[in-house]
Amino acid sequence: MIPRTVTSNEVYLLPLRDNGAPDVPGEYIYLAPKSNDAFTIRFTIEGTSSICRQGSLWVNIPERGSEFRRDHFREYKLHPDFNRTLEISIPVYEAGAFAFYTTYAELPQLSSSLNPNISASTESKKTPLYYIDVAPRLSLEGRPLPLPALSIFSVISKFMGKYPSDWERHLRGISSRGYNMIHFTPLQIRGASNSPYSLYDQLGWDPECFPQGEIDVKNMVDSLERNHSLLSLTDIVLNHTAHNSKWLLDHPEAGYNLNTAPWLESAYVLDTQLLVFGSKLEELGYPKDLRTTDDLIMVMDGIKQHVISEIRLWEYYTLDVDRDVDAAIESWSSGQLHVPQGSASCDLDNLKVGSTENQATYLVQNGLVGNDRLGERYRRRIDPKVSAGLIATLFGKYRGEADEAAIRSKLVQILDVVNVPFYEEYDKETGELLQQLFNRIKYVRLDEHGPKLGPIDEKNPLIESYFTRLNKAEASDKLRPEDLVLVNNGWVWAGNALVDNAGPQSRVYLRREVIVWGDCVKLRYGSGPQDSPWLWEHMTNYARMLAKYFAGFRIDNCHSTPLHVAEHILDEARRVRPNLYVVAELFTGSEEMDYVFVKRLGLSSLIREAMQAWSTAELSRLVHRHGGRPIGSFEVDDISKGAVGSAPTSPGLNGYSTREVIRRIKPVPVQALFMDCTHDNEVPAQKRDARDTLPNAALVSMCASATGSVMGYDEIYPKLVDLVHETRLYTSESSSVKEVKIGGGKGGIGGVKKLLNHIHTLMGKDGYDETHIHHEDQYITVHRVHPESRKGYFLIAHTAYPGYGNGNGAFSAVRLGGTKARHLGSWMLEVDASEEAKREVESDKKYLRGLPSRVVDVPGIRLEVKSDETVITVRDKFPPGSIALFETWIPAAEHSSGLDTYVTSGAKEAMAELDLVDLNFLLYRCEAEELDGSDGRDGTYDIPGHGKIVYAGLQGWWSLLKDIINDNNLAHPLCQNLRDGQWALDYTAGRLDRISRQPEFAGLARPAAWLKERFDAIRSIPNFLLPRYFALVVRTAYKAAWERGLELMNSTVQSGQWFLQSLAMVSVQMTGLVKSASLWPKKLVPSLAAGLPHFAVEWARCWGRDVFISLRGLYLGTGRFDEAAEHIFAFASVLKHGMIPNLLSSGNLPRYNSRDSIWFFLQCIQDYTQYAPDGLGLLNKKVKRRFLPYDDTWFSSEDPRAYATESLIQDLIQEALQRHATGLKFREANAGPSIDSQMRDEGFNIEVNVDWSNGIIFGGNQFNCGTWMDKMGESERAGSKGIPGTPRDGAAIEITGLLYSTLKWLAKLSAEGKYPYKGVTKPDRSEITFSAWADLLKSNFERCYYVPVNQADDSQYEINPSVVNRRGIYKDLYRSGKEYEDYQLRPNFAITMTVAPELFDPEHAMGALVLADKVLRGPTGMATLDPIDLNYRPYYVNSEDSTDFATSKGRNYHQGPEWLWPTGFFLRALLKFDLMRRTTEQGRVEAFQQVTRRLGGCKDMIKQNQWAGLTELTQKNGELCPDSSPTQAWSAGCLIDLYMDAAEYATE
Repeated sequence: MIPRTVTSNEVYLLPLRDNGAPDVPGEYIYLAPKSNDAFTIRFTIEGTSSICRQGSLWVNIPERGSEFRRDHFREYKLHPDFNRTLEISIPVYEAGAFAFYTTYAELPQLSSSLNPNISASTESKKTPLYYIDVAPRLSLEGRPLPLPALSIFSVISKFMGKYPSDWERHLRGISSRGYNMIHFTPLQIRGASNSPYSLYDQLGWDPECFPQGEIDVKNMVDSLERNHSLLSLTDIVLNHTAHNSKWLLDHPEAGYNLNTAPWLESAYVLDTQLLVFGSKLEELGYPKDLRTTDDLIMVMDGIKQHVISEIRLWEYYTLDVDRDVDAAIESWSSGQLHVPQGSASCDLDNLKVGSTENQATYLVQNGLVGNDRLGERYRRRIDPKVSAGLIATLFGKYRGEADEAAIRSKLVQILDVVNVPFYEEYDKETGELLQQLFNRIKYVRLDEHGPKLGPIDEKNPLIESYFTRLNKAEASDKLRPEDLVLVNNGWVWAGNALVDNAGPQSRVYLRREVIVWGDCVKLRYGSGPQDSPWLWEHMTNYARMLAKYFAGFRIDNCHSTPLHVAEHILDEARRVRPNLYVVAELFTGSEEMDYVFVKRLGLSSLIREAMQAWSTAELSRLVHRHGGRPIGSFEVDDISKGAVGSAPTSPGLNGYSTREVIRRIKPVPVQALFMDCTHDNEVPAQKRDARDTLPNAALVSMCASATGSVMGYDEIYPKLVDLVHETRLYTSESSSVKEVKIGGGKGGIGGVKKLLNHIHTLMGKDGYDETHIHHEDQYITVHRVHPESRKGYFLIAHTAYPGYGNGNGAFSAVRLGGTKARHLGSWMLEVDASEEAKREVESDKKYLRGLPSRVVDVPGIRLEVKSDETVITVRDKFPPGSIALFETWIPAAEHSSGLDTYVTSGAKEAMAELDLVDLNFLLYRCEAEELDGSDGRDGTYDIPGHGKIVYAGLQGWWSLLKDIINDNNLAHPLCQNLRDGQWALDYTAGRLDRISRQPEFAGLARPAAWLKERFDAIRSIPNFLLPRYFALVVRTAYKAAWERGLELMNSTVQSGQWFLQSLAMVSVQMTGLVKSASLWPKKLVPSLAAGLPHFAVEWARCWGRDVFISLRGLYLGTGRFDEAAEHIFAFASVLKHGMIPNLLSSGNLPRYNSRDSIWFFLQCIQDYTQYAPDGLGLLNKKVKRRFLPYDDTWFSSEDPRAYATESLIQDLIQEALQRHATGLKFREANAGPSIDSQMRDEGFNIEVNVDWSNGIIFGGNQFNCGTWMDKMGESERAGSKGIPGTPRDGAAIEITGLLYSTLKWLAKLSAEGKYPYKGVTKPDRSEITFSAWADLLKSNFERCYYVPVNQADDSQYEINPSVVNRRGIYKDLYRSGKEYEDYQLRPNFAITMTVAPELFDPEHAMGALVLADKVLRGPTGMATLDPIDLNYRPYYVNSEDSTDFATSKGRNYHQGPEWLWPTGFFLRALLKFDLMRRTTEQGRVEAFQQVTRRLGGCKDMIKQNQWAGLTELTQKNGELCPDSSPTQAWSAGCLIDLYMDAAEYATE
């Protein structure tokens, strides 16, 4: 048999939020795949997210073989599904900046009436574009070269000498030093200034270097890779061209001239006059040679007089008053008037008597023209027709009515007022431009740090001109003078990178804010190729030509390049070379703006420079920023390997099969190309101490990013090479030898740089991405390691900033715990940086040379290898400019199969036989449960500085670790605790080992052994790595346990959304073996807790009401039918008075004080018969009775009568109904303080009756609280003790609904012969069938409970208008002890709507639901009382002991706080009634989406809640309630109910 070949497909999960945005912090998606194979991006979208309403996902990732087009998006329809997460898998075959967006129809507001126009709306909304940047996959010598492995060397090509002879020597020297990519400044023909960045012809190659042009370039690039193992990178210059580029004479429209950019006219006139003034300084009596600030002030006065005044600059800002007055009178006299729409006659009448300012404002608001930009003189004007309209208003429409001189005088007066702000604008901007001129002239002529240009003359004029003036004689006759004036490029301090500085909305050229490059004409691309066709084609050809030969681009001045231009250019370049490496010089001034460029352009790296650091501390910060993740970082990729052949997008074929490696997209910083120095910045010999060349370079090379250097740095050139004016050629010691040898030597640091580059490349290729950086005085240490093998390199660098002399400085011994080290070498750099040496080097007129230098070995390092650590000490001689380098490894991490692999393997098998009760112990158990199970010995683990974890099981750890891992928070107290000792390992393994010895938990022996083996494997690793490995073990175990839990549930949960699965796991959380709280007195079985930790053990754990409100979702909805049946049997066994107990107390001391529990119980039996296999068989199951049937006698569980008789479940159902039909009246057994210390005596009296005139059950009194709103007043100070907060006596609406549901069900079963009883006997001995009782209820329900919207309809209902507080609702109670309580709006009506929808008029129901949605629904829960009710108190504080009757001792528990379990019933009711009125598929989808939108808060809560559940209640608007039980059974169960309903509706 041929073995199958298994390949891995990398899948990156990209979840989208409800608004279509990527659920990735910062929304920056950067993917650097591990191999050259295609990978998959899998979008995941919640099935009824808002974007699924007529929704589509649009992605411009091309199909295999197709060309990328930025504007070509493929559509993926989003087919809504409430019960599923939509997945769209898109293969990615190449690198680039891809984008996606979604379109959808916005979900309308929920309304009680359907607007057919809104419902059918197909008007599409579009989200913003979101970007996915895929890193290029470079290769060298046929092997992958990841970007962090790049070591780049930058050269200025014009200093390289003759090609190929000089070039080959330099290239060999660069390659021999271990660099793997060379960066060339532009290789094109240069302009008149000879600057490499001022290009004469973008399509022509520099003939001095490449006499044969393109042939030479091709040969050079081929030779680079073949002979020197060097990839190549070159600059692309998109913003400007040389001011003498010949093609400007043919295509002046490619620049900003006075024809294409008329708004620059004023800036040009100013610039020209400044030049004229500068040339006439002597003639006009001003100093030419500025020596002092006073001289400059004299010149500035001259500028005001001879420049600003002479060119009448104000005319570019203001109106020409005479012109506009003449035009207005002309328009008025010819009857051409315009009164703007909306100007009512009364407004115009007001103008008659209004002030001149008001009249001026009217003209500006309605008639100002030419205000959009600067332009020609007096561009601003007032529309004469609007002025004429004002004249007519003020003076009449006809000439005879008014004196023209008076009109003229008035208009002049008004327009003078209009001009006031324009003159102010002129004054302000003139002040700014004068200040800019003053600052610039002062800098270039007077400042110490400036160039001190000397006298003002033709060579060094007063200003640097902002404009290039083309020679008319060389230009075509067709061109006008305005075409030949072109603005120069430059940069603006703190300018907005997205604003075109020469565009109509910018005035920086007029205000003289541009630091101009006089040799460069700014290129004008416009908004697209249509605006400048020749330029777009020319620059596109330039980009394609470069991409043909070079592996990468450096975008010069990227921040000044229009984004749409850069996008187009890079798209075209990537068509030629898909894996184009793109780095950028980006100075936008903000990280946020950097991200805009990076995302849209798909920039591979941003250039960052170590020489920017002004101190050792700052250099340490930069190294830290680019160094990689901290050592011991948590493994973030949660890699799931699908079963062989299981990948949905790539099934196994012909012996090949694919498994998926699922990766989470993590937030990453923008990648850097971290240079030790660039050609733009001063070298160490200028800025620091020349000796710093070595430590600075070493620190850069240790970083986990692409790194780089520049020719002259390794060689120790004395100063920055002037790339414009310098004419000498490069020399380098490395270029003069055949092979650079590793280690010391003369002529720079080439030998050590070779070793550093080799190590950098090795670490980059192998993924050494964890780093520890330590700064101490003038020392920086860097330890960079591989995250799995734990092999690493360690550097000690003694920096050489000025002023620190020659000593060692203070440096403590380095202790590497659990780590072995090998000394690779120590070196120091010696440089003769004397003035004489500098003069000698600088005197060479032909060659650029480095300062005399040598690297020598330093003996000043001591290495002590001990059993558990390595100690490195710096001894006597280790001066500034020294480094020491070591190789490190951790013996304990050298596991045969790899430690990571071992600790993450075998968990699934270890968990394979666990049941859900085992998993309750393994995953959960709060402190009280843990103490209960260990007879008080063991609680939950206490983390110093943090507190106790919430569960003793794995969830307790995972709730902390998931965020610690996400944030890589190694400073968390848990991490510190793990570093301090192995107590957490002992605790976790120990509790499992102990419990597995008990027979009930024998199944946990395998997980206990697995955990012990994995912990044993990591015990010997250094303590700083323990947090990482502990997290890895816990996550592996947790995930396997979680998956085993889902495996044991039904297929709906297994294939459901994460939220449904999280809710389902609450059933595991809440169901466990608790000694003190079994369901039976003498048999230990798992029981369902009402909530944790408050309701975890003893009598407080099992509540009849809570169990049967939770049971449908937690047990039936997950397929846990055995547990459901066990709870039904246990509570059926204690039926008494026709009721089940509120508190079970294991059947020993059940308490019968809840009137609603029996009805939730009966509803659950009904649900069980519907969902469970052979569910109806339950009715014929026998149950032993704790008390005697139809007998109210109380006796203890030890009494022989206890459990001596049996009944069938169906007989118990009948008993409950019959007891209610004839009426209940009893006093609670053991009544008094022993069972309730707060209750008044009257409260222990229970009475329940049916009013047979309407079939409704009534019960309770004002001193007890027999429904779920059961808070008893407890405060003696407030006088509330024994007075319930919410007695809810009378007929609670939910009891009426549950009764009707039970009657309908039994009537149906009876009619089908599946239930032996037909009805009940009333107190008068007459019979009534279930069906007749149900009909009686139905015929009276709306009349008794509905409060009509219109008062006119009151007569049809049982209403007391004087008590009505809000209309369009259903009463909470009927005939209660306090009439106003009937009319309170509470969320209980939704329970009835859910179980008994037939009782409701659908229109009334929908109205009530929409109202409750607005009034009661909070972010997660439902307010328990209408906020306009006088009793509304939404903040529950149980400990409050005040004199406030309403709130003291938490009496307002149900008087406003927002409870979560009613949310489930509310959303079920909303979905049910909304679907009833929907007639189209689209309408049905909308109903589901309305519900989805209302689940967001609960989803966020379960994600963030350490208890991994939904809380009991919150305060107002979802605020945290500290007294709430943080995870409550019914809060989760009732939302599973919603998913169950949705699954049923989906099949209808």
